[in-house]
Amino acid sequence: MTNLSRSCGIMSQRAERRGGIHVDQSDLLCKKGCGYYGNAGWQGLCSKCWREEYQRVRQKQIQDDWALAEKLQREEEAAYASSHGAQSHSQSTAPQAHPGHASLGSFSKFEEKKTNEKTRKVTTVKKFFSPSSRTAPKKETPEGKSPSPSISRRASLDTDQVSKDFADYLKNLQKPGREIQKQCRAFIVNMSSKKDLGADELSECVQDFYQSLADRLMGHYKASSESVEQVMDQVEKYIMTRLYKSVFCPETTDDEKKDLTTQNRIRALHWVTIEMLCVSMDEEIPEVSENVDKAITDVIEMDSKRVPRDKLGCITRCSKHIFSAIRITKKEPASADDFLPALIHIVLKANPPRLQSNIQYITRFCNPSRLMTGEDGYYFTNLCCAVAFIEKLDAQSLNLSPEEFERYMSGQASPRRDSSEGGRAEPPPPPPPVAINPVLAQLNHNLEALSGLGRRQDALMEAARGLQADLLSWPESVQREVDQVLEKYPLEVRSRTLSAIDDNNVDNDNLPPPLTPQVFAG
Repeated sequence: MTNLSRSCGIMSQRAERRGGIHVDQSDLLCKKGCGYYGNAGWQGLCSKCWREEYQRVRQKQIQDDWALAEKLQREEEAAYASSHGAQSHSQSTAPQAHPGHASLGSFSKFEEKKTNEKTRKVTTVKKFFSPSSRTAPKKETPEGKSPSPSISRRASLDTDQVSKDFADYLKNLQKPGREIQKQCRAFIVNMSSKKDLGADELSECVQDFYQSLADRLMGHYKASSESVEQVMDQVEKYIMTRLYKSVFCPETTDDEKKDLTTQNRIRALHWVTIEMLCVSMDEEIPEVSENVDKAITDVIEMDSKRVPRDKLGCITRCSKHIFSAIRITKKEPASADDFLPALIHIVLKANPPRLQSNIQYITRFCNPSRLMTGEDGYYFTNLCCAVAFIEKLDAQSLNLSPEEFERYMSGQASPRRDSSEGGRAEPPPPPPPVAINPVLAQLNHNLEALSGLGRRQDALMEAARGLQADLLSWPESVQREVDQVLEKYPLEVRSRTLSAIDDNNVDNDNLPPPLTPQVFAG
């Protein structure tokens, strides 16, 4: 049993005694006592201790393979010498009817047998050291699994943009930048020829490259640890974006099967309430509900990221929203004992896609320093612990009887609100019995909202149809009113005589008198 599995067992036992889920911080650390955070994917070890243990086991396996190969080769040689001696003895005692032909035939058979024996020995030795012997067989790829053209184009655009950003970043480093770019390109080309390797071997190659590049930057170029950390973040982003399609959920692993198992397990636990987990969050408070929604969004968004560091960033943001929700509810800083039950609650509500694949991807290909220390490593270790707890969750973990747990799991019963449970001092007036599953409550709320929208839409359509009828009848009513006015007041056109201003028409009073010229004496 791994260190994290044991810690989950401790959580289950203490849940009953203390009325909640609790885990000591020491249970999250490496079981070898180095002080770094452990990981279930590394058998409860930190990345440093795991690499040392993996190298030791791998070296021992290689030595055992060589010893077995040498033993088999000696047995093959002994068997060949024995059979060759018996054949020579039988040929010496047999009658020599045709000496020339018999000698030629026996020599041909000898050469053929020798070639076959040599080929078999070489094959026997090779099969212990071929990559296929150390990796699991590939899964058959189901039809239609290839991504759609739009997804492929988006992935290609992301890769091009990351490559451009990486080249721009390395320009500021001058000579080290050129060497880093050269080594990264060579490494990607080398990895493209190792598609048949298992996940552990791929992880070992990537981690070795990280380590060797960081050592060279610190040793040859005398770079500071902060500068090396920044460079390695960019290297990780560039390499893992380019290798993402071939190393995420590889066909040589059962990550996809684990994803489906975890997803079905979380679906089966949809009835688990926030009270059962003793979570210190009141989702009736708008700010708390907002932080819960953001936490769920962040943990779901993790699957859309391609870089391990970005996936870790989603986990960190999710955890910070959880801490904010707890702080608002309790009106005091949240503790580690409050955080883990809330994280389990968020994972159950979100049911993140490909959760196991994302955890394994981060474990295998993330910069190990991020998983060993810091807040990213702490939050990621808690997420692994939460997933392990969900996988082992039973009646005792939730303070239920085995019969109640089985009824809830089978769907024969569903938990109900009970204001008298939980020892609350200020129970509200008992509402009508409703399912306390927040997902069902949100579903009912959405259905009521949709019904209201439907009624509003019907009223709007009725008003639109009335407006349309009014618009169609308006020209006719206006025409009728115009006709009535014309009929009542007919238009009369009177003829008019026009006079020029210089006519000698003295009878026209409308014209001014003619002008008389006046003479002035000079």
